[in-house]
Amino acid sequence: MPESPAVPAPRPTPSAPAELSAEDGKLIVLARGARGRVGAVEGAAVRDQDGRTYAAASVALPSLVLSALQLAVASAAAAGATRLEAAAVVTEASTLDGAGHAAVRDLSADAPIHVAAPDGTVLGTVTE
Repeated sequence: MPESPAVPAPRPTPSAPAELSAEDGKLIVLARGARGRVGAVEGAAVRDQDGRTYAAASVALPSLVLSALQLAVASAAAAGATRLEAAAVVTEASTLDGAGHAAVRDLSADAPIHVAAPDGTVLGTVTE
C-alpha cells in the first residue's frame, strides 16, 4: 500500500467556468443532492467511460476522512471504471481539494472538474 504524502497536495484553483454540457450539468445536480442529503461539507459526482455516474458526500469520521471527490472516484473505480469523462464538486471552498484532484487524475489526465457553490452556480473548471 502506498504511503500518504507528508505534504498535502496543492489545491488547484478553478479557471473560468467551462460551458457545461447537459451531462455535466447533471453531475452538479447529483453532487448537490449528495451534499444536501447528509448535510456534508461537500458533495461530488463523476461520470465514467460508459456514462455511469457516481455521487458521494465528504466523510469525516475519527478513523476515516475522505473528500467527496475521493469517495466518488473510489466508488467508480470499485465498480470497474477505468476512465472518467468529467467530475463535479459542490463546496463552499473556492479551490478544489488536492486529494480529490489527484484521485480524478489517477483515472483521467484530461477530465474537466467543475467546481460549484452550494446553490449550483459553477465557480470554475479545473482542466489540468
